[in-house]
Formats: sequence, C-alpha cells, structure tokens
Amino acid sequence: MNYRHAFHAGNFADVIKHIVLVRMLTYLQEKQTPFRVIDTHAGAGLYDLTGEEAQRSGEWLTGIARIMQARFSETTLPLVLPYLDIIRAFNPQRDLQAYPGSPLIARALLRPQDRLTACEVEPKARKQLIEALRRDTQARVVDLDGWTALPAFVPPKERRGLVLIDPPYEQKNEFERLAEGFTEAFTKWPTGTYLMWYPVKSRRATDTLARHVAQVVETGAAPGKALRLEFSVAPQTADAGLVSAGLLMVNPPWTLAGELKAILPELEKPLGLGGAGRFRLETPKP
Repeated sequence: MNYRHAFHAGNFADVIKHIVLVRMLTYLQEKQTPFRVIDTHAGAGLYDLTGEEAQRSGEWLTGIARIMQARFSETTLPLVLPYLDIIRAFNPQRDLQAYPGSPLIARALLRPQDRLTACEVEPKARKQLIEALRRDTQARVVDLDGWTALPAFVPPKERRGLVLIDPPYEQKNEFERLAEGFTEAFTKWPTGTYLMWYPVKSRRATDTLARHVAQVVETGAAPGKALRLEFSVAPQTADAGLVSAGLLMVNPPWTLAGELKAILPELEKPLGLGGAGRFRLETPKP
C-alpha cells in the first residue's frame, strides 16, 4: 500500500491532530527561550483541495469544510481561532482550495528564534515540501527516514520543543516501530513534548501502544505525564474507512486537558457522520 495523504488532507483526523498541535505550540510560545519542532514523517506540506485526489475522496468536505462553517462558544472560539486563522491564511479567497500539512502549520507558529526540522523520504512529497519551504532559514527539510531521525535528532540544541510522530501506517509493524522509536527518543529526551498520531482499526493494537507509552513515561529517569485522545465520527464497521483516530501526548502543556474538554464536545456535531461524533480523553495506564 502506497499511502498518499492528498486523498485525506483536511479530513476529521487532520482537524483533530492539528488543533491539538496548535494548542501545544501556542503554549511553547509563552516562554521567550527558543524551541524546535521535529516532524518525523512530514509529507508534502501543502495539499490542493481542488485536485483529483481530494475531490475523489471528498474527505475534507466532512472535515475542515465543516469546521470552517461551525459556530463555537465564547469559551472555545479563542482556543481554535489560531488554527482557523492558519487555514484562512492559505485560503485568502475565502473558498477552501488548500490545506496545510503539519510542517506548514508548525512553521506558521514559529517565532524568529524557533526552528523546524521536517523529515520526508518519499521523493515527490519531499520535493513539494522543499518548494513550500524554499529559502526559509528557520526550516530544514531532511531526506531521512523518520524512524532513523527520531532518536538521532533528540535532544535538540534548544532543549525545548515538540516531536510530532505521524507515520503513514503502510507497514503492519508500524505500531511496534512507534513504540520502539518513542522509547528510544524519550530515553534520550525525557523532558521533550511528544505528539503521536495513530488510526484506530485494532483496539488491541491501540491499547497496547497506549499502555507501553504510559509505562515508559511513568518509569523513565525523569517521569512525565501522558494524555490519550480518541475521536470517532461513526461506529467502526468491517467495511468502513477511517472513522476513528487517536493521539498520544507526552509531557503535554498542563492546560491542554482542560482546553480539550472545552473544544472536543463542540467538534462532535460538525464532524459526525450520520450523527454526532464522540471522543474519549483519558490518562493512559501502564
């Protein structure tokens, strides 16, 4: 299977992941000291919602298109507005035509002292990402496998930052590789912030991963905290596509759980398919 994110850009999973990413980076901005974002599986950077792939799947129509039209409460709007503003900046004509991937969303939140390292090995995606970040002195695109880069690039010289791990899950052992890669990276950089995305297809695989991460975090040399979020837009059936996705957050901002408790209920209705979506937010146990 050759995963092509252009089919899925701007879908519900991207919306959830990127809202969380923006909240975490916004928190990192509160201190003047620099931080680094390391994106281990960065992708192409910018996706054409008018292109053949996006039009064929239509996933963005039930994702970002709905969120841009949604009405949020006075409590939630300030929390999602930074994310919405980034999307609008890539769509100056108001109609949705483009969706930025994680590296461009992260780049939009870098201050002059901050840096981005984006890893991508697929030639076409890497070329597009380089083009999107051309002449950007704060961002570096690296032709290196994300699983190799993960332990190699931590800790960054800034000693503050976030590692985004969002592999394509093309291989059957990606959950195991994620568990191993996170363990190695966390051992080297236990004070870093980590954001890991995964599809929910096998409850056994996702629960095993969450327990492993919780165990590593709890028993590390500098024990941290973990948070688990899963969001479903429809019941899981044998023939369904991706209807549920999850995030594991390690050393998240202390404000994040409270913010998500405000944000997530207001995403259930617009993102739900044939009814309201649902979420679970918890502290994973070893």
